[in-house]
Amino acid sequence: MDKFTVLTAIAAPLPEANIDTDKIIPARFLKTTKRSGLGVHAFDGMRYNPDGSEKPDFVLNREPYRKAGILITHDNLGCGSSREHAPWALLDFGIRCVIAPSFADIFFNNCFKNGILPIRLPREICDALMDDARLGANGRLTIDLERQVVVRPDGEEIAFEIDPLRKHLLLEGLDDIGQTMQHEEAISGFEAARGRAQPWRTRIVID
Repeated sequence: MDKFTVLTAIAAPLPEANIDTDKIIPARFLKTTKRSGLGVHAFDGMRYNPDGSEKPDFVLNREPYRKAGILITHDNLGCGSSREHAPWALLDFGIRCVIAPSFADIFFNNCFKNGILPIRLPREICDALMDDARLGANGRLTIDLERQVVVRPDGEEIAFEIDPLRKHLLLEGLDDIGQTMQHEEAISGFEAARGRAQPWRTRIVID
């Protein structure tokens, strides 16, 4: 997982509440177990017409938001099913941070597990950040995770809260596997000792 330290990026304003995971990535695209390739289908029903052409009014189909790294919405982002494909699709599109007044719990947790920083801020602040985002390339936001602030284009800093452990894992780029591999030496020692204690066991190594 890529480390998250400081992100300066274009922010896309999407002033809607209750954007569920089926809107983020429709169920017909859930057959894959790969994390890559889903970005083109993110918000598929909102981005494309039935014939596959783009809807020109949808924010992510407009410049400069095609390259957005931050998404700002209203309440209850990520509600609905627990599909982990939703943060996969956002990340593959290029979104590293989502800002909203509230998130569905499972989606919130899945974001952290996949290197996306979800930030809870009051509705009025989200609306103000959307106004900044509507400036396009001139309205870039900076997310400083170490200092726990969102920096607006005029330099104003907005503090946000985050669990210390989750902050550490994002800063270090550690997903579940990465956390486990930090204990590789201890695990190898345990397995070696276990093998000596039980010589009849056959160890299988998969390259």
